[in-house]
Amino acid sequence: MSDAIDPNKLDKLAEVAIKVGLGLEPGQDLYMTAPTSALPLARRIAAEAYKAGAGLVTTIFSDEEMTLARYRYAKDESFDRAAGWLYDGVAKAFDNNTARLAIAGDNPMMLSGQDPDKVGRANRAMSKAYKPAQEKIVTFDINWTIVPYPGTAWAKQVFQGESDETATRKLADAIFAATRIDRPDPVAAWAEHNAKLLERQTWLTGKNFRSLKYRGPGTDLEIGLADGHAWKGGASKARNGITCNPNIPSEEVFTTPHRLRVDGRVRSTKPLSHNGTLIENIEVRFEGGRIVEAHASRGEDVLLKAMDTDEGGRRIGEVALVPHSSPISASGIQISNPLFDDNAARHIALGQCYSKCFVDGDTITADEVKARGGNTSFIHIDWMIGSAEIDVDGIGQDGPVTPVMRKGEWA
Repeated sequence: MSDAIDPNKLDKLAEVAIKVGLGLEPGQDLYMTAPTSALPLARRIAAEAYKAGAGLVTTIFSDEEMTLARYRYAKDESFDRAAGWLYDGVAKAFDNNTARLAIAGDNPMMLSGQDPDKVGRANRAMSKAYKPAQEKIVTFDINWTIVPYPGTAWAKQVFQGESDETATRKLADAIFAATRIDRPDPVAAWAEHNAKLLERQTWLTGKNFRSLKYRGPGTDLEIGLADGHAWKGGASKARNGITCNPNIPSEEVFTTPHRLRVDGRVRSTKPLSHNGTLIENIEVRFEGGRIVEAHASRGEDVLLKAMDTDEGGRRIGEVALVPHSSPISASGIQISNPLFDDNAARHIALGQCYSKCFVDGDTITADEVKARGGNTSFIHIDWMIGSAEIDVDGIGQDGPVTPVMRKGEWA
């Protein structure tokens, strides 16, 4: 492990991952994925899991050089394949109440120099193969979480021009601040933060808006909300009865939009890092819930291939509200990772919706989700549309307008 990363704070991050992120229960198994660069954190998380009474911790690692070897040497047909056998097994594990933890720390530019067609095809094959397991996540059947690790390759992309040690230290400091690890009692700090997020989501759910109206530079968009939607954020109870924080860090409140009632134009306010490709300056136009025009100044080919994964790929499955003054946004650091970017600005997600974002989310069926406007897709890709220049209004069921956000802040 790099000397630039404080081992004591890494210990605390592992504790938060298990106690706050997962809420792991005694006897529960854990399935964890991580890049090889995050081994120091993965080891600590495994230790904390066993201290909490975990039955078995199983970890699958990814490696940048092994990933790139495929693009350098594999036959063309390789890029239409994925390890479906593995994800079938993961889905079976989730059926048996195994918890899920992912460590995010990959180089966001890992695949930037590779053939966009191969990247798109590999992503599509992966999305389809992962679907059986992904369904358990989006329906919130189990407790799950994602936590970050300051890998050097990632740090060098964020703090370009800095030495390996300096860049890693700066990214580690940013991660420890955003995850509240730098507080005297991080677990207590998360309890206080979750209480505030609960207040926001309770107010929004009670308003039962028909739609949200966004206005700002390059953006004039109305997003219809699903019938019987509910807002979520911070700590949530999974269908297995365990309360967890799916994202560490987490600053958002979010819900399910209506897949047929999104109209207008919207422009991204931050780059999107998607599976090793950076996509910048996204601009799209919606009609009847579907993207009918899409452009990006960088990574457009990858974006278009992702959207064309299936019919639901050009519709949205999530809308989230985050104040511009959130700690991640206020840091002024472009961290280039969806886990952080999601919590730095308001965003929407292409693809699959979350069925838990309904007032009866614990019992709602897939057919009911669709009937109420929820979207279905192999993909779920968040991208940022919020800034200090964007206003958001809530449109009531009978037409009254309620200010929700002004100049990026809660109204």
